[in-house]
Order: sequence, then structure tokens, then C-alpha cells
Amino acid sequence: MMAPRHLSKVLLPEPEGPTRPTTSPGATCMLAGEAVEFGSDALDAPGFDLLSIVIGSEGMLAIATEVTVKLVPKPQVARCIMASFDDIRKAGDAVAGVIAAGIIPAGLEMMDKPMTAAVEDYVHAGYDLSAAAILLCESDGILEEVEEEIGRMSDVLRQHGATAIAVSRDEAERLKFWSGRKNAFPASGRISPDYMCMDSTIPRKRLADMLLAIAEMEKKYGLRCVNVFHAGDGNLHPLILFDANDADQLQRCEQFGAEILETSVAMGGTITGEHGVGVEKLSSMCVQFSAQENEQMAAIKRAFDPKGLLNPGKVIPTLNRCAEYGRMLVRDGKIKHPDLPRF
Repeated sequence: MMAPRHLSKVLLPEPEGPTRPTTSPGATCMLAGEAVEFGSDALDAPGFDLLSIVIGSEGMLAIATEVTVKLVPKPQVARCIMASFDDIRKAGDAVAGVIAAGIIPAGLEMMDKPMTAAVEDYVHAGYDLSAAAILLCESDGILEEVEEEIGRMSDVLRQHGATAIAVSRDEAERLKFWSGRKNAFPASGRISPDYMCMDSTIPRKRLADMLLAIAEMEKKYGLRCVNVFHAGDGNLHPLILFDANDADQLQRCEQFGAEILETSVAMGGTITGEHGVGVEKLSSMCVQFSAQENEQMAAIKRAFDPKGLLNPGKVIPTLNRCAEYGRMLVRDGKIKHPDLPRF
């Protein structure tokens, strides 16, 4: 049974007008810079789930001064499968196939051929350089559980066209398999003066479609891109290679990144998986969310932070920004904020 997440001692800015009481799960406090506790010792606290709102707020709502987390014991055994595929669509289908089989791996990562070449030259992990894509699939737990799950995953990978499968025989070999994936960023830095790491999420079944779309974008913008994915949850990390000293390359890189985000949304995904929005993805928020949806988020921001003191100007775009960006979200044939002029 999992322990409840617990976030306590959160400082909130003083609101405009009279100080008023508010009730959060597990505590009733005053919103005037005093400590507020979210969460409780119970598995499910009554009331609104304010804990999740604060956790996902990118520092927009409160300042966390204390966090209680669960410590997870180290598994007894961990083994990793390294599988090669001669086609990226087969690799993408294999990822979806593993999850569809009811298997939740401890890790499920994907690298395309250019990324594999970059990391192999850096760490010499023994990757198959002829493969169009490589999957790393890990299982951990007790010995019997791991052996059974490794066998099931291997069967699924073969059914989806894996051309080669290797299973780590010991801890040293497991770490060697993972060494390339864990060094993807520094390996990319060796082959380009600069890189921009993108972060978006798409349905797992669209992984191959996204890689093919990125290949077309490489031609369009005249820049290379190497790809590594947290494939198990569809989280993408394309690394666009460029030279920041070249203003034209920098501009093309930013346009390339924006198109990756917008394509992710078009494929049924989202503009972030783990890195957040901040300032860089503000305009892309105009593509994913309607004016009404952005206003709902802004209303939550005002409820916690009426004066807009915390991370101002981030995460939630203004209507004018969305109009100036010129990429309007259309739903049910209707364009958002039609009263604003187009630029």
C-alpha cells in the first residue's frame, strides 16, 4: 500500500482585501503569508485536491518550504532488455504492445539511429549501429517476478519484429546497457556546438509518426535532430542540433521546436511531459488550450496569488499573446477570441 503524498508548510502571498480563512486537506490556515499544509496522513483527504494543483503549478501558486515523500526500497533484482529494430514503426508498435500486454516496465526507453550512433561513440555500450531504433526495457522486483516479466516482454518484442534481443546477465551489464541512454545529452554535445532539448508527450501509438514528422522538419529547417524518448509514457526528448552563434540557426531552431510541440498536440498529445511550460512554451499554450481554458487557469492563479507575485508572466499566456502568435486553437469550427484583431 502506497503512503500518501504530503506537502506541508507552504507560504502563500498576502491577498488583496481582508484576510480570509481557507481549508486545505489536513489543515485550516490563514492566507496571509502563514504556513498552509496540504495533504494528510489519510490515503484520500476530503475536499479539493489542492496538493496536486500546487505540485503542478511551476511555482506559480506557493512556495514549498517542506515536502514529505515516500522512500521506495531498492529492488532485489533488476534486469534490462536491449532490443534492436530495423524499422522505427515496428519499435513504436512494440512499445504500445508491451503496455497493451498489461506489462508496466520499470523503464522503457527508445533511441533512434542518429542518437544511438552519438552515444555509442561516447560510451561504447555495445549498441547495434545498424538498428533504426533501440528499445531498453527494464524489470525490477523479486527474482521470480523479474524472470517472468523479462520473458513476457521478450515475447512481445519478438512479435513486433525485434531483430536482436539481449538480456543483461549481471548488474555490470545492465548498467552498460543504460550508459548510453543516461549519457544522451553529453553525447549530443560532442557532435554539435549547441542543442535545444524539447519536451512533449504523445500517445504511444504515434511514436513512429512523430519520428517521421521530425525527419521532415529536419529538411524544412535545415537542422539535425537526434531523438530519445521515455517511450513507456510517450514522453519525447528531441534534441535539435544547432550553433547559437549563428542567429539564423537559432531562429530556425526555435521554429523547429515550436513545430514539434504543435505537432504533438495535433497527434493528441501535450506540449510538456516533465519539463513544464515556463516562458519558452508560452506561445504553444495558445495552441493546446482555448481562451476559456487559459482563463480558468489564470483564475486559479488569482485565487492563490491575487497580486501576481509568484513567477509572473509564466505558464499562462495572455489573450493578446495568443492573437499575436497567430496560431489559433479551433474547436467545433469556432476560433477562440474572435473579437481580437489578427496580426
